[in-house]
Amino acid sequence: MNRIVIQSWALLTDAYRELNSKKLFWITMVLSCLVVAVFAMFGLNKKGLTFLWFEFPLPAFNSDIFTPALFYKFVFATLGIPVWLTWVATVLALISTASIIPDFVASGSIELTLSKPIGRVRLFLSKFITGLLFVGLQVAVFTGACFLVIGIRGQVWEWGLWLAVPIVLLFFSYLYSICALVGLITRSTIAALLVTLLCWFAFFVINQADDLFILNRESAELRVQDTDAIIAKRVAAAEKALANAKEKNTPYPIAQEGEDQLETINPLLKFARQQKREAEESLETWQMWSRISFRVKTVLPKTTETIGLLGRRLLSLDELTKLGLLRPDANEVESDETAEAQPNDRENRRRGPMGDSRAAKRLQLEMRTRSMPWVIGTSLGFEVIVIGLALIIFSRRDF
Repeated sequence: MNRIVIQSWALLTDAYRELNSKKLFWITMVLSCLVVAVFAMFGLNKKGLTFLWFEFPLPAFNSDIFTPALFYKFVFATLGIPVWLTWVATVLALISTASIIPDFVASGSIELTLSKPIGRVRLFLSKFITGLLFVGLQVAVFTGACFLVIGIRGQVWEWGLWLAVPIVLLFFSYLYSICALVGLITRSTIAALLVTLLCWFAFFVINQADDLFILNRESAELRVQDTDAIIAKRVAAAEKALANAKEKNTPYPIAQEGEDQLETINPLLKFARQQKREAEESLETWQMWSRISFRVKTVLPKTTETIGLLGRRLLSLDELTKLGLLRPDANEVESDETAEAQPNDRENRRRGPMGDSRAAKRLQLEMRTRSMPWVIGTSLGFEVIVIGLALIIFSRRDF
């Protein structure tokens, strides 16, 4: 047992030294520290936003409305992790680690390593874990520095920030498993990097399509609810008008054969019912597409949702509402009075789902309620399959 541990540690140390010798490792580390330094230069006071000794007066964005702790958590959860670590640092990490497997199997070093009593599975996994260590160190340093900034500047020690380390590591492992498999098959660093970036882009497109389908589905459902409320009111008004006309024995429009009497009295009722039928047809279409996108995403790694777990932990719905990212009344159904009182708002909603903040909030709620076993479990299932395939190829291939 001790011999296995010593051999595995020697493999990890050797691979890490090779990775550490690359300048990009230290370039990424320095850039992360610079990002944190800029992060620490921003602040809030009673007048608005500050940067070093400069002040930017913002009546709707100051320390009287938002606490410094909430401000720093918001920046970390919406910019630090999703933008810096998820995109910029991840691309740099892929560029640095993409060559680990191809260089190993393409050079003469693999023959020397395989001549030793070391299992091929352990050998491949050691190389794979080394690539993950690169990201683990980068995220740990970035998170630790942000933790100190938020603690000192925001006056709150947010221990939940450390969840960024395992979450970003999971996110990177989805991509790096693809990179390792392609690098093993092609023995080309460029091919491994390009295929991984293409797969990542495909995951991003599928996620955006899923968001769009849900947004359209929720918007159609809201239109159905809105038109239901309008129809109910117009039916009541038409029935009241008909009853008054009959009571006073006054003439009223008579429906022709096949026509609805209430629609004859109130032509707007017919228009509202037509709108409801169109909304119901639209709802069925978007429900179908949202089901398809959900099933497709189930078998693929959830890169966006995995990173989103950190935002769910750091920022509550109340805090998102306070920051203005969600509308407080986003779930209420639009009544006829509301539509008449806010015609411009209603017109914006008719232009498409992006104009309805209620649908946007429902999208947020659905993303936040998707279970962790689905987000992480199915993604790890995809990764296990990819790594398993790589292990089979590595174990059986002659080098």
